Amino acid sequence: MTYILAIDQGTTSSRGVIFDADMKIVTTAQQEFDQHFPNSGWVEHVADDLWSSTVATVSGAIAKAGIKPGEIKGIGITNQRETTVVWDKKTGKAIHNAIVWQDRRTSEMCQQLKADGFEPEVTEKTGLLLDPYFSGTKLKWILDNVDGAREKAEAGELLFGTVDSFLIWKLTGGKRHFTDATNAARTMLYDIRKGQWSETICEKFGIPMGMLPDVLDCAADFGTTNADILGAAIPILGVAGDQQAATLGQACFQPGMLKSTYGTGCFALLNTGDTLVTSQNRLLGTIAYQFDGKPTYALEGSIFIAGAVVQWLRDGLGIIRDAKETQPLAEKADPTQELYLVPAFTGIGAPHWDADARGAIYGLTRGSGPAEFARAALESVGFQTRELLEAMKNDWQGAEEKAVLRVDGGMSASDWSMQFLSDIIGAPVDRPEVLETTALGVAWLAGMRAGIYPDMEAFAANWALDRRFEPEMDAETRERRYAGWQDAIRRTLTCQD
Repeated sequence: MTYILAIDQGTTSSRGVIFDADMKIVTTAQQEFDQHFPNSGWVEHVADDLWSSTVATVSGAIAKAGIKPGEIKGIGITNQRETTVVWDKKTGKAIHNAIVWQDRRTSEMCQQLKADGFEPEVTEKTGLLLDPYFSGTKLKWILDNVDGAREKAEAGELLFGTVDSFLIWKLTGGKRHFTDATNAARTMLYDIRKGQWSETICEKFGIPMGMLPDVLDCAADFGTTNADILGAAIPILGVAGDQQAATLGQACFQPGMLKSTYGTGCFALLNTGDTLVTSQNRLLGTIAYQFDGKPTYALEGSIFIAGAVVQWLRDGLGIIRDAKETQPLAEKADPTQELYLVPAFTGIGAPHWDADARGAIYGLTRGSGPAEFARAALESVGFQTRELLEAMKNDWQGAEEKAVLRVDGGMSASDWSMQFLSDIIGAPVDRPEVLETTALGVAWLAGMRAGIYPDMEAFAANWALDRRFEPEMDAETRERRYAGWQDAIRRTLTCQD
């Protein structure tokens, strides 16, 4: 028997997913871990939690599947991107909690760098904007604020990595310090045109380049696990950041193809082929995937809060006990009330990029209750997605060539949410049979590298549709509702000034 293991280390949980030789899911195991919020706008994870939950879920998936570890022929790793870990090369211990991609503590630092006129160079080299979202300023903050960190880093005693690098280093017993091109592209330290770390940016941030991992293709030899960790020495053959992994899993291999993943946040990626588009609408240029040293580029729009708004309904307001309650609650909402929830809990992402913005809700009446809050929460994801798609169409005419949006992630299982999404963007929304596209993407990378799974063309041919959602909302209502959202955004941004 032959299997492939996908490690999916996400923002709120870690998962192990085992696929068989036909790319079918055999079993999964999942474990949540604690989120830490030491200050307003700060978000941290305990690095050891990321590691221990990964090992636990992988071991659990292997046990549930009833297979031998040696039957796993390759591992693919996908991860929450931008989250920053710095650890001691000798002990493997992180010197500070992992700073999560949602964290906004470096807002003032980014504003100062913008004032210094440094953003154009950052954008030219990395495709990114100067924002706390990315790893570079998080790493600088750790070096500046942890006692002795900078001295140790300059002495070659510390290593930096996004979560994939940290897991590779731990899985291989400290033998391999690698990342892939898609994760490197999200650090704000990597020149995606030249395919190398930028000496200029690292020097500006005061980051010793010896801390940085080597960068490989998405399908490559990332090392072999220590046998005592998982029960066998297993090669790590595929790595991609979670949104790029979903792009692969959705088989968006042709320029103009578009996918949107609804997890903690929402991330829309538009394949732009060998063209790195410079956005005029504050979208990001990034690497979609890289094979044989050749990157395929993408335009990306990032929404910080998507599925997390449902968690807020549960944990913050206490109006639901389980995410599954959101849809039936939304269906009960008073249709005459049009609430707009702007979930800027950790700032607003694309296309506004306001790190200091905070959440707001508009249209409240005495009759507003849990049902109206639930509907506004779900609708906020559709409204934000439309903003991204409008910006993509304005940036690149290739965005018009494929008028269908492929969706995945936990929130895409909600028929109500996907129907509203189709209604508000005025275009079809395709949901695949396999919603685990992030895990599937890296499983395919590893399986292809191992010679078990098909090549890109054959993999794309196997993509299967579960359901297509067609727009049902009339054009006048669509534009009126979207205008209401734009007004809510303007009010939210204005009240922060």
